[in-house]
Amino acid sequence: MSEATKLTPYQGKRRVFGHYRCPKCNVEWNSANSWANTFQKCKTCNSEVYPYKQEKLVPSGENKERKAHPENLCQRCMRRGRPCWQDKY
Repeated sequence: MSEATKLTPYQGKRRVFGHYRCPKCNVEWNSANSWANTFQKCKTCNSEVYPYKQEKLVPSGENKERKAHPENLCQRCMRRGRPCWQDKY
């Protein structure tokens, strides 16, 4: 993959934890459903935002409640037509 197509810090195949900041409206958020070269849309202004930082996922415990993942704002969910967190990697 060329340097020009690397849109995110992480370039692997697994799901990672991503840190996002919208350059248009400055809203920040984190997501445990972050993928290489994949954007999430800003819920405030609908801009396509790529993570500026991505880290390996750390298990949060079996009993921890999963936060809702806004599938309508996730490029991977929209492309696949199903929740991205269901993917094996």
